[in-house]
Amino acid sequence: MTIAVWSGALEQGLLWAVMVLGVYLTFRVLDFPDLTIDGGFTLGAAVVTRFIIEGLNPLWGMIAAMFCGAAAGLVTGFLHTRLKIAPLLAGILTMIALYSINLRVMGSANLSLLRMETALTWIMNLGFNKACSAIILGAIAVIIVVIILYLFLNTEMGMAIRATGDNEQMIRTLGVNTDTMKIVGLSMGNALVALSGSMVAQYQGFADVGMGIGMIIMGLAAVIIGEALVGAKSLLRALIAVVIGSIIYRLVISVVLQIGLPTTDLKLFTAVIVTVALAFPVIKDSFRTKQMMRRVGNVEDTKG
Repeated sequence: MTIAVWSGALEQGLLWAVMVLGVYLTFRVLDFPDLTIDGGFTLGAAVVTRFIIEGLNPLWGMIAAMFCGAAAGLVTGFLHTRLKIAPLLAGILTMIALYSINLRVMGSANLSLLRMETALTWIMNLGFNKACSAIILGAIAVIIVVIILYLFLNTEMGMAIRATGDNEQMIRTLGVNTDTMKIVGLSMGNALVALSGSMVAQYQGFADVGMGIGMIIMGLAAVIIGEALVGAKSLLRALIAVVIGSIIYRLVISVVLQIGLPTTDLKLFTAVIVTVALAFPVIKDSFRTKQMMRRVGNVEDTKG
């Protein structure tokens, strides 16, 4: 593999890692299959792009993107906790609504940031090339997010959110309002997703209404890869594993593209990776059961 492949995987992996951390928070910690992510990623890109085009500070645009993403997560949480709509359906409803909202924010299906001043160009003005600038921006965001998540999830509220995902009935008997915990967790997760979308838009130089399609699958793939390679025995290790998983996923995609896989097949490839990863424990248990049955059969044959 060339240096360009490694560099590309690192810069993209770090920028998307913030989104993957959001997926980890909702999917693993909260145990909530949140499809809001697909729309929230685009929402972050749309908001920061609109800010930049209007001549406003890109950092304020990224902060605004986080608040908008948190609002999207809050809506999903409200639909689920107050209106008793199933998690998947609540996420789908918000995602569909966000498609129209994103179009409203952008004013068109695609907005370009060509020759615009972004957070990335600020770093490039210090003498770094685009690749190094993207790595610096992504690394700063990832380090800050990992530290904040680690500290927050070890607080009383953070523990309550983790307990809600582990055993909702038990923590409810202890007097914890699990509905509030779900809303807080979903808001935080989608704020991170929108932040990632805002950085990716500046990296790619445009925002597109369809750029968030498949983000939930991509995030799950990175989470599963990271947990398989690094493990998740502790909270800090799990957070680091998620970041590494994002980078490895991007590296795999780069290698596959180098081999010659058409870009139109990337979503299919990602779906296959996630399917195999999710089914692996079942396949592993089935294989062990068959081995055990064979050993029992051999023992019986020997006795006979």
